[in-house]
Amino acid sequence: MSPPPDLRVPLPGLVWGAYPERQSPPPTRWPWSRAPYRSQLQAVRRAGPGWRELSEVAFIARVRAVQARVGRDGLSAEHVTEALAAAVEAARRTLGLAAYDGQIRAALVMLDCRLAEMATGEGKTLSAALAAAVGALAGMPVHVLTANDYLVERDARKLAPMYAALGLRAGFVIGPHDEVTRRAAYAQPICYVTARELVFDYLRDGQRRGFVRGDLSRRAAALRGGDAGRPLLRGLCMAVIDEADSLLIDEAMMPLILSRQVRNSAARAFFWQAWQLAGGLEAGEHFKVDAPAMRVQLTPAGSDLLMQRAGALGGRWRSPRLREEAVSMALAALHAYRRDVHYLVRDGRIEIIDELTGRAAPGRVWSRGLHGLVELKEGCRASPATETLAQITFQRFFPRYHRLGGMSGTLREARGELREIYGLDVVCIPSRLPPSRKALPGRIYTARNALWDAVALRVAGFVGHGRPVLVGTSSVAESEALSVRLAAAGVAHRVLNARFDADEAAIVAQAGEPGQVTVATNMAGRGTDIPLAAGVAGAGGLHVMCCQFNVSRRIDRQLEGRCARQGEPGSVERWISLETPRAASVPLLAALAYRCGADDTGRLQLQPRLLALLLAWSQRRQEGRERRARRALLESDREWEQGLSFGGPGE
Repeated sequence: MSPPPDLRVPLPGLVWGAYPERQSPPPTRWPWSRAPYRSQLQAVRRAGPGWRELSEVAFIARVRAVQARVGRDGLSAEHVTEALAAAVEAARRTLGLAAYDGQIRAALVMLDCRLAEMATGEGKTLSAALAAAVGALAGMPVHVLTANDYLVERDARKLAPMYAALGLRAGFVIGPHDEVTRRAAYAQPICYVTARELVFDYLRDGQRRGFVRGDLSRRAAALRGGDAGRPLLRGLCMAVIDEADSLLIDEAMMPLILSRQVRNSAARAFFWQAWQLAGGLEAGEHFKVDAPAMRVQLTPAGSDLLMQRAGALGGRWRSPRLREEAVSMALAALHAYRRDVHYLVRDGRIEIIDELTGRAAPGRVWSRGLHGLVELKEGCRASPATETLAQITFQRFFPRYHRLGGMSGTLREARGELREIYGLDVVCIPSRLPPSRKALPGRIYTARNALWDAVALRVAGFVGHGRPVLVGTSSVAESEALSVRLAAAGVAHRVLNARFDADEAAIVAQAGEPGQVTVATNMAGRGTDIPLAAGVAGAGGLHVMCCQFNVSRRIDRQLEGRCARQGEPGSVERWISLETPRAASVPLLAALAYRCGADDTGRLQLQPRLLALLLAWSQRRQEGRERRARRALLESDREWEQGLSFGGPGE
């Protein structure tokens, strides 16, 4: 008798096919459904002494027996308990890590295809490893997704001894790896990789098999000879996602486009002409800039002038829609996209800065000619023209996994959408120790200069008491503007932004030293553990200053979570200025600021509680708009897929 569907183990072979992936969206569970994680946790703890007393040889023999039972009978509660107890003991023997109840419970949640909300500092890295080990012992190829290449390599190497004790191997894939290295890494029982690298390798596999999801087509492709017909991945069997809300919510709509270089001199000439025409238009009279949305809208006067000037060019310039789109994009490149905010210029090339992570994304390009227009603006060498081969979004990709689980410290705000779109329920894991983070009143200033002057004074005060300080800023430009103020005030500090990403490990390692000041973009917000040096806890712990106005409260909580981890002391406060683009988009905030007035330092006399309510209200509105946009895009994609003829999804 085969195991029930929820317990079955999807893996490449005769039953599931050579490249397993889900053909239809996962079912949505009842929101009040809860597996008995407490009883399973107790069972794991009861099994622990039996594993601890085994010699190394006996340990391996027992692991092999458990592995055989799980592969034969599926992921029943009994077999998961035994496999998880083995993984816990392997971590203790090889890494010296004793798994906490919360870490074991989180692993059980992820193995049950749910999401675990764990507070920052509660040990998500080990939780993911425990879940991945159980999945791999069952025979499934497991993908562990982390935030960036640095964490991918760090975690894979750090946890390798634990996996080896279980007879498993872990590979990892990072940007510089070639096809041979990638295929070898994916062939391991466990592979650490970023979501972007994984998705692009999936799209490349799709190109090899012509995006026909039938198994016979895949076998035919593999028989064409050599590695050229072999896929990189072994299907989408099981994934464990760290920072799940970042991928499943914040980046859900980001198009991931696989392209190739082509020669297209006509398109290059068309955008050059658009750039020249845009240079002759005046802001206010001919166009209006929507800075938060990074869009430009032509006025009627601008449209009329453009029609007059473009009329003699012929070709595509005769189309009102095409010429207005092209010139509006050129104007956006000129006025809305800002250097050191939205992109860097490094080695004569444009590198996009990911707004959510604060990191540069080499190789990522803006589509529809925008990238070439920004290159024109900065005088960079033009990138080759490209054509799209395949594309997909995260919210279409991840439901294709047979077994999907994940974790984050900030899931509860999005639990309804996660259940609706992905069929994933959220389970909150209790913290091991009570939280001790102290939230201080927020402040708002009239201008950025006044804000940075005040922040420099505030930071100097904390440094004088021996406390480390982390200041979160919105962009590379803002982090460097604050750096100038701190240097003028004689405050020693380090800057962590996309320009200095190679120094990330060293900067983070020192960020918890007494009196150390770190100015960072969102690079310090996710996946960053700042250990406190001796004596810092007694001085009050790490202090976090949030000088950002993020679109989501979840992103704020990620930065705040850098302090007061695992019961340590710490404090946080938010200081912003009215010149922040998102603050300027809240008319009520500007009206109240005008009514309240400012003191000599430029600080507005606005009650901190009222400020917090206004910011939270603005964030909820923006989250609602983005949630509706994600739902609309998904519905559109599903309708499009259903309308296709036989032959696959057509990415």
